[in-house]
Amino acid sequence: MDTRSPQTPALTAAPHDTWNPEQDDALLCLDVQAETHDVKTFTFASRDGKRFAFKAGQYFLFDLDHNGDAESRCYSISSSPHRTNAFSVTVKRVPGGRISNWLHDTLIPGATIRANGPLGHFVRPPGRKLLLLSGGSGITPVMSMVRELVDSCDPADVVFMHAARTPQDLIFRDELAGIARKLKGLRLHFLPESVVGEPSWSGLTGRISIDYVRLAVPDIADRIVMCCGPAPFMVAARHIATELGVADANYLEESFDAAVIDDPAIPVVPEAAAKTFQVTFSKQSRSIEVAGEQTVLSCAKKAGVRIPSSCANGVCGTCKSKLTSGSVDMSHNGGIRQREIDAGFFLPCCSKPLSDLVIER
Repeated sequence: MDTRSPQTPALTAAPHDTWNPEQDDALLCLDVQAETHDVKTFTFASRDGKRFAFKAGQYFLFDLDHNGDAESRCYSISSSPHRTNAFSVTVKRVPGGRISNWLHDTLIPGATIRANGPLGHFVRPPGRKLLLLSGGSGITPVMSMVRELVDSCDPADVVFMHAARTPQDLIFRDELAGIARKLKGLRLHFLPESVVGEPSWSGLTGRISIDYVRLAVPDIADRIVMCCGPAPFMVAARHIATELGVADANYLEESFDAAVIDDPAIPVVPEAAAKTFQVTFSKQSRSIEVAGEQTVLSCAKKAGVRIPSSCANGVCGTCKSKLTSGSVDMSHNGGIRQREIDAGFFLPCCSKPLSDLVIER
């Protein structure tokens, strides 16, 4: 990536040209905006001036070169899909986080960066009655949905419940308050865990609970619930929704948590299922055995081999690796481009070996 800060160059393509995820990957940083003390929004345009077509709730996978190491991170789009000339992602600084800290400290307007997307299936289904649940920086995909409703002027019946550590950690707090005053059909609930930094906070505090959600959203069983946030928050939210009568089909969540297990729906290749193959990670000088019915990532994690990962089911592309020898059966969900596959890359999270493998990791 090029982090130099020249004056922002003119975008050259015709306005009707559309970003093609199979071909395009160069983004220009247009703006950096502080949202809270540890959250920033980064706005990007196509380096070639192309327009973006994405759905609210989708994300981009950013490919970064950090001190010589290839890193990939998924960041949800926080801007409205109706604003097609650019898109924004909103990133929380994570203590000790290599990439979030790099973005906060280094990425500036005029710099270029590479990304793959839009990706993901966490999108608003048909139907007007929604409950949007977010915790911390998990607000980003559902914020895109709210901004879409504002831009489209569609009728809305939405309850938006956002939790954070303190009132000062409520991302988009002022903007959401303004939207709630204007967008008929939007009910907004902020739930900070404590009043640290703002002792005059007049609302409720604490963590989401069955009693709180039952009072705030008495018709929750009639709504589609969309949830994004830290893993403990989502575990609690799912339990609450189930207890209050939300059908499994009406509960949707987004997570880039590395603890997500392999997708059991990935088919097994019968010819390889009874075999065991040697998988070598050339940069780490490690070799492990992987059975034909197992994914490369699941076995690598058990053996302590380091492979960055997030979704673990072929969606995000975080684990993308170069296969220098051997072949695999890969069943991905959009996390890798065909031209990347043609160049020898694969996704260990959704790939099962068909032979001995050598992986550039």
